[in-house]
Amino acid sequence: MKVALSIPDELFESAETLVKRLGVSRSRLYATALADYVAKHRGRKTTERLNAVYATESGRLDPAVRRAQRRSLEPDTW
Repeated sequence: MKVALSIPDELFESAETLVKRLGVSRSRLYATALADYVAKHRGRKTTERLNAVYATESGRLDPAVRRAQRRSLEPDTW
C-alpha cells in the first residue's frame, strides 16, 4: 500500500543516509522501522496487562509449595 506522510527534514535526511549505508530501498527502511515500532508497542501492552494482573496477587509462596521446594533441594550424596 502506498501512503503519503510528513516527517521533519532532519529525520528524512538521516533516513536517506541510512538507506545508502544499508543498501536498502526507502520503502524497505520505513516498513522495517514501522514493523519494529508496532512490535515494540504490542509487547508493552502485554507487559502492562501482566503487571495489572500480578499487582493484585501476593508474591508469597504457599507454605506447602515452599516446603516441597525445600525438600527437593536437600543435598544428595553422590
